[in-house]
Amino acid sequence: MQIQCVKCKGRGFCGRTFCAIYAKSEAMFKVKKALSKADFTGTSPTPFVGHYGYPNVNVGILSPGAEVKDAEVYDAPKQWAKENFQIPNLVELRSALINSRFNIDIKKQSKMLEISKEVGMSAKPVDVEIRLDKIPSFRMNLDSYTAPMGPNAGLKNARITSNPKIPRPVEKVEGDTDMKARDAVLYLSKKEFDENFITRILSVGTIGMKKDRRLVPTRWSITATDDMIAKDAINRIKGYKQSDYLAFFGSYLGNYFLIMAFPEAWSYELFEAYMPKASWNPSSEISYMTDYEPYGGRKSYAENCAGGYYAARIGIAEKLDSMKRQASVLALRFITGEYAVPLGVWVVREAVRKAMASKPIEFASKELMLRYAEMLAKRKFGHDISSMLKSSVLLREIGQQKKLSGYF
Repeated sequence: MQIQCVKCKGRGFCGRTFCAIYAKSEAMFKVKKALSKADFTGTSPTPFVGHYGYPNVNVGILSPGAEVKDAEVYDAPKQWAKENFQIPNLVELRSALINSRFNIDIKKQSKMLEISKEVGMSAKPVDVEIRLDKIPSFRMNLDSYTAPMGPNAGLKNARITSNPKIPRPVEKVEGDTDMKARDAVLYLSKKEFDENFITRILSVGTIGMKKDRRLVPTRWSITATDDMIAKDAINRIKGYKQSDYLAFFGSYLGNYFLIMAFPEAWSYELFEAYMPKASWNPSSEISYMTDYEPYGGRKSYAENCAGGYYAARIGIAEKLDSMKRQASVLALRFITGEYAVPLGVWVVREAVRKAMASKPIEFASKELMLRYAEMLAKRKFGHDISSMLKSSVLLREIGQQKKLSGYF
């Protein structure tokens, strides 16, 4: 906490519309009653696999400290976006989840891991009896990859007290030990299981060839799921006709996306621009990072934009696939001070989907669309992005690339 925060006390001196410190304090007050005992019966919507200490990782069963009827809402990014949940709602929900965890090697098996797997495979939250090694103390865990969580404590014992509702397609991929993990992910995606659910299946080690099955940290399984599903769509996109000059714009939770499609062969570039007073940018200047992939794809992980790169790409690929169009896509993410608490890359995925669901503006040329982008950024955020656009690899490639039609 900085001196400015002490003076401010939630009155917005930093320029943000929302105070993260105030939200955490309010969440602590609301969940305090649930933190009075080490033994409880709760309703778990999801497991969680950590990455620290890999290959020995912490596996957690996330659950509020009591049985609840609407436990699905505690782990439902698509529902949150559809119903426009705001940061205070999400902080309150997620801070109530106690992470009852145990440590295990990624290739080992145990009774508690089997419980975690059943929770992960179930289409509905599962009632569980939990015995912890101590009364948990309030703590809110924030991460740029995963949704927030509340307190954690060591798990001594757990028991499922309701029947897990495991869908037939999930039983199929869990039982097929000759099916590769990628094939299982795509199979479940085509059966309309969302990325959040597939991530759980992948993270608890219930899919893939028998010799390869192991626990996968949740943050890694999120990106792997986004990557596999998007690549499958991109392979189809490469066979479609090229799009027109189209610009899509939309936002969610202070994350604004301007997505421009150019009538070219598939390529993709993401700029993450942090506005002044946004998280990780306390300065008065705009700060940005970028990653790019050509037609043939990337050969390495997108280190600059990290998980956000893959989370944004999946929504773009979905839309182009549904339109049956191919394009070079330049995505600009503007992160404002409204996004005061990191909530995970699901925010990126759903913000892009909101943008791609908007009615696009069509332009007659690349120059007109880029001029629109500069004017929009200036009007909406008060900043000049011309230097950012000049650094774009994708725009440079479009300017230099010769088209086959030019030879006729």
